Amino acid sequence: MSIIRAFSGAWLVLSIAACSAQPADRSAEGRPTIVSLNPCSDAILAELAPPEQLLAISHYSNDPAATSMPAEQVARYRSTSSRAEEIIALAPDLVVTDRFLPAPTRRALEQSGIVLFDLDIVSTVDDSLAQVRALADLAERREEGDALVGRMTEAWNENTPGRNAPISVLLWQEDGIVLGPDSLAAALLEHSGFTLAPDAQGLGYGQYLPLEQVLADPPQLLLTSGTTRALQHPALDILNGTVRAQLDPGLLYCAGPTIPRALARLRQIREGFSP
Repeated sequence: MSIIRAFSGAWLVLSIAACSAQPADRSAEGRPTIVSLNPCSDAILAELAPPEQLLAISHYSNDPAATSMPAEQVARYRSTSSRAEEIIALAPDLVVTDRFLPAPTRRALEQSGIVLFDLDIVSTVDDSLAQVRALADLAERREEGDALVGRMTEAWNENTPGRNAPISVLLWQEDGIVLGPDSLAAALLEHSGFTLAPDAQGLGYGQYLPLEQVLADPPQLLLTSGTTRALQHPALDILNGTVRAQLDPGLLYCAGPTIPRALARLRQIREGFSP
């Protein structure tokens, strides 16, 4: 039994009690209609469900600085803000959001008979695979979910560097922050033949690493992801023994279908590394 069916009794009670929204016509083959308010669920659900089922994605995915989706894929879907009245007007069966949804909006959606599902941040590939499966179950798109899981697993299995010694890397993001050793990005780097530089190993998720510290203890590879001035500072030119490369920030925002693209880019960097 899918999760959405488990909620069906509660959904019926809520929909009877709420006169402000009428249920939308179900999508093809009786699958639930969905609105996504989270950019990471946007990316996953767009791989699973067509626009007649995925009624809208979040406005974040329309922002080139925040999206992890290709522009042509974003263009297929309506986008929505997180305003309750706009979402209720679409009359979805299910809204995928996160724990940061404001309480008044959450309450309004629940009172309108809409089932809510909170998406968590994942830090491992296994967690991402489980998240894809959970969303596929909610959307009643298990076959599409299996296909996405297969692509992610295949990319992971193909991206092995062999017996080459790992390359010391510092992944340096906007405003000089690092992701730390317990992040999904760190897991992808390690699997791709890299090891976090000592400076990054001692820092947690989103902590700041100053330019002076990078210069004092440079890694073999400085991997920048962003456009702020510090990441391109002229002082970095003195690092003769450090290779510099760039990673699209959009490859770091979410997991799911982003993982194969991130692994492909890391493999390209690893194969082209020449100190």
